[in-house]
Amino acid sequence: MSLATRVIPCLDVADGRVVKGVNFLDLRDAGDPVELAKRYAEQGADELTFLDVTATVAERDTTYDLVSRTAEQVFIPLTVGGGVRSTQDVSRLLASGADKVGVNSAAIARPELLGEIADRFGAQVLVLSLDVKRHAGSASGWIVTTHGGRRETELDALAWATEAIERGAGELLVNSIDADGTKAGFDTELISAMREISRVPVIASGGAGRLADFPPAIAAGADAVLAASVFHNGELTIGQVKQELADAGWTVRA
Repeated sequence: MSLATRVIPCLDVADGRVVKGVNFLDLRDAGDPVELAKRYAEQGADELTFLDVTATVAERDTTYDLVSRTAEQVFIPLTVGGGVRSTQDVSRLLASGADKVGVNSAAIARPELLGEIADRFGAQVLVLSLDVKRHAGSASGWIVTTHGGRRETELDALAWATEAIERGAGELLVNSIDADGTKAGFDTELISAMREISRVPVIASGGAGRLADFPPAIAAGADAVLAASVFHNGELTIGQVKQELADAGWTVRA
């Protein structure tokens, strides 16, 4: 697990622009991804996550040119997800400047993809992106969704995360669809449940609205916290979040 808590801004990209909505719906423009990436790197972000939120829905590849231009502006780890369906896609993303690759829908459709990526590039490159929704009919109380949260599966979230780790996933990006964009705080119950079954780092995503929301996510078991709109809108800075975590007793990178 990480010795220092990571703070990760997320760039949800559609049609070449950063967008943000609530519960993955009603997306609105939030700026230029290259400019925002540069700003966050300068603010002290530990990593950046770049998600092409319409690539899977539109059945197209991630925008490689945009990834390249973003990578040229930042010198911190860059995770890219959206539309990744093969090891060839991963190879092309890494060549475009990505350090890690997030996989979601394609892995659910063909779980063997996880092992293929991990075997070829190493588990450290493979991030399982989980868009999780509460569901009373699931064994754990959560199910996995695909296509940017638009489609529900019958997969139990904890069971799928466990299988994915066994297949080679090196990190879990756990996004709560219920909390996404609400600014009501992270789903700490979900984070705790994922921490219990995971031997790899867990990134908490969905729900950040104020500084006080971040320490509880780490206390619940997250190794990193990811947020979008609070950074895009200028409500919070990376430095403020790191100071809040440090004041709560968590180790952060200067």
